[in-house]
Order: sequence, then C-alpha cells, then structure tokens
Amino acid sequence: MNKLLTIEEAAQQLGVSSITLRRWEKAGKITATRTQGGHRRYVLADIAPHLAHQSAVVRSTLAYARVSSHDQREDLERQKRVLEMYCAAQGWQFQLIADLGSGMNYHKKGLRTLLNTIIDGTCGRLVLTHKDRLLRFGAELVFAVCEAKNVEVVIINKGAETTFEEDEDLAHDVLEIITVFSARLYDLHSHKNKKIIDGIKEVVEQTQAQE
Repeated sequence: MNKLLTIEEAAQQLGVSSITLRRWEKAGKITATRTQGGHRRYVLADIAPHLAHQSAVVRSTLAYARVSSHDQREDLERQKRVLEMYCAAQGWQFQLIADLGSGMNYHKKGLRTLLNTIIDGTCGRLVLTHKDRLLRFGAELVFAVCEAKNVEVVIINKGAETTFEEDEDLAHDVLEIITVFSARLYDLHSHKNKKIIDGIKEVVEQTQAQE
C-alpha cells in the first residue's frame, strides 16, 4: 500500500491527531515527503507497517450530546446543531449520538454505545460541546480510555461560561445525588436526617424556580 496520504488521512488511519503526527516527525519517529507546495504526504507502509498489510479500518468520528430531562429538549437540539455544524466545517463524516438522562447515570444507551465503539477500536475521534456533556463525574476516566485507544477528544467550548441550561442540568444532578443519599439516610430511620435532606432539596428546587 504505497498511496500517499495527507496528514489528515494518515492521522485517521493511525487514530491520532494531526498535531501528534507533526510531533512524531519532529522527534524523528516517522518521516514525510513533501509536495511541490510544501504539504506533508505519508506512506502508510513507512509509518505503520502493521497497518499496511491489513484492510483499512475506517475509524469513525462520534459526536455526543446530552441533557438531563425532557424539558431540556431545546438545549439538546441546540447541542446537536452545534456538533453538526462543527463537524461539517472540519469536513468530518460523523455519527451523532444523543442521550436524555442525568450526568450521574452511567447506563444510558447512547453512552454505552459510545464506550463500546471506543473500546472496540472503531472510533477515532470524539466531539463534545462541553466536557460535562459526557458525564458529570468520571469524564476524565473516559478520556484516559480514549488516550489509550488513540481516540482524539475534541471539546468545542473549553472554559466557556455555563448557560442556564447547564446550570439547570447541574441542579438535576445535585438532586439525584441528594435522592441517593437520602434513601440511605432514611434507612437509619432518623427524623433529623430526613429534615436535613428535605431542607437541601427545597433550597435546590427554589433556586431552579428562581432561574
């Protein structure tokens, strides 16, 4: 397989980013030829001999959107549009996965599909609007798996201010945590614990209503 690949094509074949390829070339780990216009071209047999003798595996780009509740469907559609426009602008063919469920829920159908695709090696890129759209807690663990599987993670809005929908989403997750712990405390048959938990719930719900 002596076809010359662009840096984007080579990166997709290897499941890494274009930046990684440039870093490897600078370190002398791989070599690239140059076109008359000065653009990099790679021969797969030179940079990854083990792949040159295999049928090419197309690694997909997955775009993931999530909200916590049915009344946030408008925000879910907004996330989808942002992901679609961003991926299209990059020229990426992609699969859009959307979930409706708490960021504390690790058993959502879309999330499980996403994780299975990453683990089986057929995902080359994961695109999110925000980091916490993946999971409220535990996203770093998923990102570590992505790194081990050479999956590029693209977060469109890094460090952007949170929106009303995201604040509301966080409130849903806080209420879920409270519900879990309250169930455990209720088992202790403590009237004091019940009063504390109910008070916290009331504060969170009032905050949501004011927003």
